[in-house]
Amino acid sequence: MSDATATPAQVPVRVLGGPTALIEYGGLRFLTDPTFDAPGEYPLGGGRSLTKTAPSAADPADLGPVDAVLLSHDQHPDNLDTAGRALLAELPVVLTTRSAAARLGGTTRGLAPWDAVDLPRPGGGTVTVTATPALHGPEGCEPITGEVVGFVLTAAGLPTVHVSGDNASLDVVREIAGRVGPVDTAVLFAGAARTALFDGALLTIDGARAAEAARVLGARRVVAAHCDSWAHFTEGREDVVAAFTAAGIADRLQLD
Repeated sequence: MSDATATPAQVPVRVLGGPTALIEYGGLRFLTDPTFDAPGEYPLGGGRSLTKTAPSAADPADLGPVDAVLLSHDQHPDNLDTAGRALLAELPVVLTTRSAAARLGGTTRGLAPWDAVDLPRPGGGTVTVTATPALHGPEGCEPITGEVVGFVLTAAGLPTVHVSGDNASLDVVREIAGRVGPVDTAVLFAGAARTALFDGALLTIDGARAAEAARVLGARRVVAAHCDSWAHFTEGREDVVAAFTAAGIADRLQLD
């Protein structure tokens, strides 16, 4: 799906903190998993909570126009918080899981893995958004962690972009690579998230798995997201850098 003549620099990606990134693609502006609340404790239910440790790099009012939200899931406050929910109501389309769409309503559209939606580009043509599978923990985790998706963006003459969502499985990465071919830019939710669930098993990939995911996807550029701002991340951005350096592919990382 990728255009061999295109370069990853054609796709601006700005990470705003946690899983929230602004991607400019095909004349459209996509926002991933909007989280803009202040640092503090955020309840999960059942007496459990997640701790946000740092503010976002931007406020919703500073973003400018957003054409679509790519929401991996809605059930955890580190992927969709109160400010993020308020923002959804103002935007023309939110692409997410089927269960999240049923809960959120409004302009949300639920997608199963490999469902696709075409969004019109300002200058003509379309951007195709394809939902991809994601596994938010070890095998069998879905009844507890819930449904999650990632996304692939494609358009005529543009490089392919993949947004992983909260995924801990390299088998899932291999499935995506087998379906979409080489990826130019991969926005990988790393951070090695762990909680008391599943005896501390990974809920998202760690740095070493992110490096392997980059290799499997054939990604020419990797943007590390969701590896800061929350206390349940057991690795930070420096760990991702170290893992990519050890794998000999540090030049693929976007560090700003």
